[in-house]
Amino acid sequence: MAIVRFSNHLPTFFDRFLENDLFDWTNRHYSNTDTTLPSVNIKESADDFEVELAAPGFTKKDFNIELNNDMLTISSEKEVKNETKDGQQFARREFSYQSFSRSFTLPNTADGEKINARYENGILRITIPKKEEAKPKPPKQIEIS
Repeated sequence: MAIVRFSNHLPTFFDRFLENDLFDWTNRHYSNTDTTLPSVNIKESADDFEVELAAPGFTKKDFNIELNNDMLTISSEKEVKNETKDGQQFARREFSYQSFSRSFTLPNTADGEKINARYENGILRITIPKKEEAKPKPPKQIEIS
C-alpha cells in the first residue's frame, strides 16, 4: 500500500477570487496545439529586466526573438517527430515540444536596442537593459544659497 499525502484544504471562492487569472478567459497559457506554453519569470533590477523562459529540450536555433515597436515576441516552430524503432510503440507520451509564441510589452524605461539573449540548461534568458535616464540616481546634496 502506498502512502499518499492528503490535504483537507480546498480552495474557496475567495481564494480563487484573489487570483489574477480568475476572469482571464483567454488562452494565453496554451499554444495552438493544446499544450501549455513554457513558463516565464520576469525579474527587474536597478539596471535591467530579465525574462527567463523554461524550454528544456530546445536548442538556441529553435527560438525566434523579435522586437516590433515595444512588443517583444518569443516564439518557436518545432516539428514533432514520432520516431520509434521497429516493433516499438509508445505506451505513454508526455514529451511535448511543439510550437509556441509569447509576447510581452516592454515598459518605456526599457532600451530595446541593447537586448541580449542566451540559452543554457533549458532556460532562455533575455536581458533587457534600462535606459540611462530610467536608472535610479544616487541622492544629491543641494546647497542652500
